[in-house]
Amino acid sequence: MTVVDIRSEQAGVTDSYKNQVLFNINQECMRLSVFEGEYRWHHHPDSDELFLVVAGELQIDFEDGNRVTLTEWQSMVVPAGSVHRTRAIGRTVNITFEKQGAQTVFVESPPNQATQRTAPRPDA
Repeated sequence: MTVVDIRSEQAGVTDSYKNQVLFNINQECMRLSVFEGEYRWHHHPDSDELFLVVAGELQIDFEDGNRVTLTEWQSMVVPAGSVHRTRAIGRTVNITFEKQGAQTVFVESPPNQATQRTAPRPDA
């Protein structure tokens, strides 16, 4: 059994992008992602992807033009097959859960990029 200090792990990241597996749990994995900027458009055909923002703000854009903005301690699940991209507003730290070895398929940028939705704040 291993104890991982997630706060120390993320504090030690000096690159603009790092995505690492912290734990494998049954057939899933828990990842720590620390990044700035945006990740490429993609989808995971065989795995849902859960995002939990620990620090910063994460925008998730979808191919239909919708955008969800998550702030600290907010989470959501992107269903398998959903074309999306993540964008960090400043430095963002998030935990993701997905199938171990989940396939990532990169795609061209979708044409629809209009609507924005912000997740409700827990204190609202």
